Amino acid sequence: MLSPGLPQGAVPKLERPGPLRDRVYEALLELITTRALRPGQHLVESELAGHLGVSRQPVREALQRLNTEGWVDLRPAQGAFVHEPTEDEADQLLTVRTLLEAEAARLAAANADSAGIDALDDLLAQGLKAVASDDVDTAVTLNARFHAKVMELAGNAVLAELAAQVDRRVRWYYTPVARQRGHQSWIEHRELIGAIATRDEQRATQLMREHTEHTRRSYQARGES
Repeated sequence: MLSPGLPQGAVPKLERPGPLRDRVYEALLELITTRALRPGQHLVESELAGHLGVSRQPVREALQRLNTEGWVDLRPAQGAFVHEPTEDEADQLLTVRTLLEAEAARLAAANADSAGIDALDDLLAQGLKAVASDDVDTAVTLNARFHAKVMELAGNAVLAELAAQVDRRVRWYYTPVARQRGHQSWIEHRELIGAIATRDEQRATQLMREHTEHTRRSYQARGES
């Protein structure tokens, strides 16, 4: 029986091979990123170990690593809790994301080939389908894949490495506003593809900056009205 906040089917399978502590870490990070484990939720080692089918030791090691990376808060005499991001934390990260993604869009417009454009079009079609069926989890995953593809087409390994460092946190912040952004987000993706396809670097930069700023403002305004 899964604890409240951890839906049936949400627990990922621990793939082999690889050190057990690393696989437990990846499983817990995925649960946090997708908000199956919610911000502020108490993380009980024995429960998590039972869900994942492992002993408590690799869970404890994974929680310590997640604490170091800012995903989990370890509180003396209370235990582990999913970190609750502050407004400043979210704003700073999403601002940095805007800078990285805007430059990626410019480089993608300069470098993308027809196969890359086709890949973006395919992700667009899948994303629109997910939004139409109100499949938020799939839409969030496809959104991440779309932005990762633009980053790949940019062809700058250093930029991609920096973007990878914030990618999971971007997913974390995007999930609560995914339904709100919905169809409009993918319309913005379509416009961006057009700019990349026509090699309009300036417009691609502008569109990506506006697109990521929309997400940042949506996150700031979530829960209002």
